[in-house]
Amino acid sequence: MTTLQETWKRKILLQACVWFAISALILWALEWSEFDLGALAAAGERFAEFFGRLVPPDWSVTRLVAHSAVETLMIALAGTALAVIVSLPLGFLAAANVSPTWVSYPIKWLLGFIRSLPLIVVAMLFVAAVGLGPFPGMLAIAFHSVGMLGKFYAEEFETAEKGVLNAVAGTGATWAQTVRYGLVPQSIPQLVAFTVYRLEMNFRDAAVLGLVGAGGIGYYIMLYVRGFQYEKVAVLLLVIVAVVTALDSLTFWVRRWVR
Repeated sequence: MTTLQETWKRKILLQACVWFAISALILWALEWSEFDLGALAAAGERFAEFFGRLVPPDWSVTRLVAHSAVETLMIALAGTALAVIVSLPLGFLAAANVSPTWVSYPIKWLLGFIRSLPLIVVAMLFVAAVGLGPFPGMLAIAFHSVGMLGKFYAEEFETAEKGVLNAVAGTGATWAQTVRYGLVPQSIPQLVAFTVYRLEMNFRDAAVLGLVGAGGIGYYIMLYVRGFQYEKVAVLLLVIVAVVTALDSLTFWVRRWVR
């Protein structure tokens, strides 16, 4: 009993130390970020002034905005599709329960390196390489998505139930058949959910890439903001909100369907 009490006390003490360290780190981060509630409260008037410039929206640019929104959505869709094609084999190779350690670890490091590169820098690189337009935007979205989707796919493969895999292998199935009939069916629902969620994120990211000449709705946001045409910016923001909301609903229904 004494041993159990000592173990319980050590566990409570360890948890208290962890929470104290996390709280101290957060407070340090707030101080480092110069967090100031007073300055935020005083900025309320400027926020109101900015949003006041957006009213009323200038609907004369609706056709142009709709075209650029479709272009942005197509950039996100094409980039996501290309990323899935590359990420699936990389996810298999990075999964520790599928590939040997000498293969999985280098692939995980590669995926981590891809994730570490800021998207805007990747977009600027592709713009410099292939020129302006939606093509570099699509390449940037695809490249950046590989790092995250590859990680998600690998982690999903690694969390597959070993009992199911062992049962399939116990029937005399080869490694490929075990993966096909034991691993893949378990992973497909989450793989689809991750992919659709990434598509939603990619649309938001693609809306920003126009700032560096990578096509899409971001170009017109930059153009109208620089020209102080905030009524037109309002239409752009409303379209972005509408598309993101639609993609969010799509994500919800796809997750329900695959489950």
